[in-house]
Amino acid sequence: MSTTSERPASGAGADVDDVRPGPPPEVRLPPLGTVGTLRWAWRQLMSMRTALLLLLLLAVAAVPGSLLPQRRINPAQVQQFLADHPGYAGWLDRLGFFDVYSSVWFSAIYLLLFVSLVGCVLPRTRAHLRALRTPPPRTPRRLDRLPGHRRITVPGAPDAVLGELAVTLRRRRYRVARHDESSLSAERGYLGETGNLAFHVSLLALLAGVAAGSLFGYSGQVLVVEGQSFSNSVPYYDSFTPGTRVDTGSIAPFSFTLDRMRVRFDAQDGGSQFGAPRQFDADLTVRNAPGESARAVTISPNHPLDVGGARAFLVGNGYAPVLTIRGGNGTVAFSGAVPFLPIGGNYKSLGVVKVPYAKPRQIGITGFLLPTFGGFDPQKGPVSIFPDAALPRLALGVFVSRPGEDAMTTNGVPTSVYALDVSRLTPLKEADGDQLRLLLQPDQTVTLPDGAGTVTFDGLRRYAAFDVRYDPSKVWVLAAALTALAGVTASLFVRRRRLWVRVSGTGEGRTVVEVAGLSRGEDAGIPAEVRSVVATLRGAADDGVDAAGERRTQRVERE
Repeated sequence: MSTTSERPASGAGADVDDVRPGPPPEVRLPPLGTVGTLRWAWRQLMSMRTALLLLLLLAVAAVPGSLLPQRRINPAQVQQFLADHPGYAGWLDRLGFFDVYSSVWFSAIYLLLFVSLVGCVLPRTRAHLRALRTPPPRTPRRLDRLPGHRRITVPGAPDAVLGELAVTLRRRRYRVARHDESSLSAERGYLGETGNLAFHVSLLALLAGVAAGSLFGYSGQVLVVEGQSFSNSVPYYDSFTPGTRVDTGSIAPFSFTLDRMRVRFDAQDGGSQFGAPRQFDADLTVRNAPGESARAVTISPNHPLDVGGARAFLVGNGYAPVLTIRGGNGTVAFSGAVPFLPIGGNYKSLGVVKVPYAKPRQIGITGFLLPTFGGFDPQKGPVSIFPDAALPRLALGVFVSRPGEDAMTTNGVPTSVYALDVSRLTPLKEADGDQLRLLLQPDQTVTLPDGAGTVTFDGLRRYAAFDVRYDPSKVWVLAAALTALAGVTASLFVRRRRLWVRVSGTGEGRTVVEVAGLSRGEDAGIPAEVRSVVATLRGAADDGVDAAGERRTQRVERE
């Protein structure tokens, strides 16, 4: 006799409790493969979520361009930053943080965003055009389940009432489709989706415009002293950054002369705005091309000069003391205006004068211009108490080389004109051994010790700093930005709505009308829209029910 119990077979006589399900079958997904992986990656790149992420990433990637000096704008400042931070600045330079907008990683984000937007816009545009050609959907069977449902009774035949409602809906800019003799459907709000697409297309145009501007545009910075001229040619710029497709030999040949820089400050003594700037105007004489007649133009920070398709912005101003420096042999080694850079609200300005042609010893001068001299502070040194030139003084220190030695050669390494390398120079000293400190007033000449020469402070001029920019895509970019603004406004405020109407005759010369609506997304205005439509019917008698009211009535009747 066998002691092994056997499970009865399924069927007649089998115990249902003994039938247990077996383990689920193992599901094996087919491998994606190379083509499948590429298709998946392409779909991820084309999603709107990826486009928004790339747009955010582009904004974050632009932050270093605002925090760190850029070679395109100020190469000397980049060199100074590298010298001041030898540890990590080299790595930042290798990674392109001083050329952010032309770096590989910024360009990669830019191009991926462009491709992603194209991939998002094209399918949505096809779908939108297909939806515009498709009539509104047929009327649902149960209108009472939709928001804003209303049921009214009006006099007249069903066909006439339905025609009246069709005219009303068309006047309200609905697309109307009549599917049978008792119902019609209406739809409007496609302008919102059109605006959404217009926003994305405009964003593409904006990105393309910015790229075109960087290819075909240029920018440059120049500092012009009163009485001096500037020509729109590369040698005249202090710094010049052309686009990769710019022919520097064919840029607009305009020129201008800075006749006068007019600056005014608040001079109310004791007032809370004492020393605040009140006026910055530059009087220019402009010629559009050589040989053309000159014209007088006045520009200010908010009113740039438009000439030759370029714009010259007034971005700064300061003082340029006029100096005459003679070497020990009595020959004039330098004569001219030297711009000093303001370093404070009262225009205390720092400047450097390099005189490599002085003989027998080269001369280097560094110091401060004080527009309104206010004495010496133990911590701050010489101070200026007002930004206007009421009591100008020059506080200078003088350095010289050894006789016949060239101490100012840089061996091709770019250096700032506002920095003096004193490693191979010796400071001049007074008779008591202290370092020589000069304090000059206009029209004063000082003889340097040890037969080094003389320094004359001839007078004071103003200078203006200009930022000249040429961008052929600026109109394109402006139009794209305005279109994007209009598109996003339409997408936010235009609602996609659908209305359905069903009519039925009562046999007594009256018609029962049911109207209901539906919106894409949250729309609290659907009930009001339905009420507004039914209110246009003449002799309408509200049956007193909408979707919610009918459910309450039915519940009361059941109870």
